[in-house]
Amino acid sequence: MNRSDFIKLAIGGTTMMALNPLYNWSKELKSTDERWPVLFIGHGSPMNGIEDNEFSKTWSKFGTKIPKPKAVLVISAHWLTNGTHITAMDAPKTIHDFGGFPQALFEVQYPAPGCPELAIETSKMIASTQVCLDHDWGLDHGTWTVVRHMYPKADIPVLQLSIDYSKPPQYHYNLAKELASLRKKGVLIIGSGNMVHNLGMVAWDKLSEPEYGYDWAHEINRVFKDKIVSGDIKSLIEYEKLGSAAKLAIPTPDHYFPLLYTLGLQEQTDSIDFFNDKAVGGSLTMTSVKIG
Repeated sequence: MNRSDFIKLAIGGTTMMALNPLYNWSKELKSTDERWPVLFIGHGSPMNGIEDNEFSKTWSKFGTKIPKPKAVLVISAHWLTNGTHITAMDAPKTIHDFGGFPQALFEVQYPAPGCPELAIETSKMIASTQVCLDHDWGLDHGTWTVVRHMYPKADIPVLQLSIDYSKPPQYHYNLAKELASLRKKGVLIIGSGNMVHNLGMVAWDKLSEPEYGYDWAHEINRVFKDKIVSGDIKSLIEYEKLGSAAKLAIPTPDHYFPLLYTLGLQEQTDSIDFFNDKAVGGSLTMTSVKIG
């Protein structure tokens, strides 16, 4: 190869790398021996997004306690779809998917960037189903109310993976396992929901009473934690067999499914820690889990 041909090849190769969005991101997400933790976060009321309370303070501490991730991927209870989707836009919008709250909450913007390249790479990791690249959704309150406390500078790419609501619990647990390699590529994966979430039974007059929970809420919260610690995943997947307390805690599984994603990413040597382990308003728990 003469000098002229070499220069042409080098220029062409540089151009190809510039045109291939996966090149730089794949290089950035080079696998390491370090495995990032996985979080299940009980996100509770949207007001936690702007309040400086015990829950949001704990989220803020995680932003400094764990290594700074290259990206954050959230499975939120508030993005339910037919099929599996992942946000793939450069600049996801802040979604105010709630009503009846103070104007200050609606004025919050969390301008974290997206990362289409990571969305494409993640979609290719999932072989069990086709993953659609979404350009319309954004960051719902299951995501931004938590992540804005962890990373207030909004300088880390944030993506969401939807929950296919037509699928059973086992499907979600299994799908999570296909994301395992992201943990060694600097991606923090968060399941955002609530273990106990029955809005129809909230004791609105008790919201200001610390740790107020119905007996059944405390009971099933203990059961869930015991099952997580003992590794009894089968019972957690088949939660409807755990009795009447479980049926009261999970009248619909939208806020429970994110927990299964978190558990699906657990490795045998991972440690388990609970935080924000409190009941709110009788029929909700903020109980959260750090794995790894």
